[in-house]
Amino acid sequence: MNNLEKDFLTYLRAQRGYSEETIEAYSHDLGSFDAFLSTQHKTYKDVDPRLIRAYLSFELGQKHVSKRTCQRRLSCLRGFFDYLQRHEEIDSNPFRQIDPQKGEIKYPDRLFPAEVGELLAANAKREDEMMLRDQAILCLLLSSGLRASELVQVRFEDFDYSYHTIRVRGKGDKDRIVSYDKEAETAIRKYGKELRPTLLSRRKDDVRPKEIFLNYKGDRLTVRGLEHILSNIEKTTGLSLHLHPHKLRHTYATEMLDEGADLRLLQELLGHESINTTQIYTHLTQKDLQDEYAAHFPKRKK
Repeated sequence: MNNLEKDFLTYLRAQRGYSEETIEAYSHDLGSFDAFLSTQHKTYKDVDPRLIRAYLSFELGQKHVSKRTCQRRLSCLRGFFDYLQRHEEIDSNPFRQIDPQKGEIKYPDRLFPAEVGELLAANAKREDEMMLRDQAILCLLLSSGLRASELVQVRFEDFDYSYHTIRVRGKGDKDRIVSYDKEAETAIRKYGKELRPTLLSRRKDDVRPKEIFLNYKGDRLTVRGLEHILSNIEKTTGLSLHLHPHKLRHTYATEMLDEGADLRLLQELLGHESINTTQIYTHLTQKDLQDEYAAHFPKRKK
């Protein structure tokens, strides 16, 4: 058992209050998956829905593990990969793409263009002062595909306004260049001029964070704070879009593919180490097409 797995089980025991019986069962589940990955010469970063399906088939067909045990193992591994994602060891959790009841692939959720337009228009109508910051955040996430952890670290000095690009420090301290649109630049400049100085004035010390996005007290945002902001946007606007940083990132990726972006280019823009992670978005756009077809073609509608 590696250190990440030990830390995960310690977290479940100390902070989630899991019983020792469950901890022991999860330890066996993690060991089972480790053994399977070893036979495939894969690591956690290589895991995708296809590999998960192969693992389940192996457990059920060759090891004759019960369906109930497989469901528990899925639950354990889904939680473990959530833990890995929160600690930025992986980009996304492939187990979230698997239906725990049927073992079927579930695709990342996204906003459609009409919903994006509705979201930006509704948020712009807010009359509270934090609207300017929140609009800048929405515009930047939707036009750049930044991870939550990347957005909260962005500084003004990272922007190249001549080329509409940002230098981003991503996972593993690797830099990459991403683009953003004019709407995001306008929103960021407006926030930086009209609201950010007010937020800085509320600080109780003379420290001036270099990060662009600040909370109400003038401190730099955290990932948890960003998630709270998106939740508050829904409450304030009355929309029900289940906003989350990952959902906005998915929206950016699928819109890029819809407009004909090359998959390798998208991999670079998103900062994915493996093309397998990026390929999930091609399946998503195909699913969107099928859903639209089913909704509008008479025979399928019947």
